[in-house]
Amino acid sequence: MKKIYQLYRFLLRKHGRPKDFWRKWCKRKKTKEDKEEIALGAILTQRTNWKRVELVFENLKRAKILSIKKIYQAGKKDLKLLEKLIRPSGFYRQKAKRIYRFCQFIVENYRNLEKFFSQDLKTCREELLDIPGIGPETADSILLFAGGKPIFVIDEYTRCFVKREKISNQFSYNYLQDLFQKNLPRDAKIYQDFHALIILEGQSIKL
Repeated sequence: MKKIYQLYRFLLRKHGRPKDFWRKWCKRKKTKEDKEEIALGAILTQRTNWKRVELVFENLKRAKILSIKKIYQAGKKDLKLLEKLIRPSGFYRQKAKRIYRFCQFIVENYRNLEKFFSQDLKTCREELLDIPGIGPETADSILLFAGGKPIFVIDEYTRCFVKREKISNQFSYNYLQDLFQKNLPRDAKIYQDFHALIILEGQSIKL
């Protein structure tokens, strides 16, 4: 289906390369700090907006624990502290547990994200989905944007875009992910940009 790739090219011409918030998430070369912030942000942004996540990052920076290792150490000692710092993102008790479990998993099993991401995509995805509170959208966001793995992320903006453009009348996560991946070059950079552009398009016209 050439239409999907043509839509990607159309959005790229319309909006240009992703900017502002998306600049860090979509840039080709990411620092260790970038990758950790993106992975944490993918969990924190569940059921909230990015402005609230930024408030959480400010809290974590002030507390000098904005890293996977330091969040793990802080949560192991006092989960209530994490709850307090994460509060601006909403659902702070649930998210404090999710963030801690994610950091615990990485530190105790791999020590850092780089070693975790050195595995194949299938293994990484299965292990992330085994962490309580991390579903397909969050796992795939971590893999694509922090890990640079070629896996397409599906969210509500994508479903609305698919419906508007009459790409499909099926909207399940797995079906749409497979559809996009089969009809785009297997390139994490394209997947990153296209996902960001779909959200920008949705926000601009209120999909």
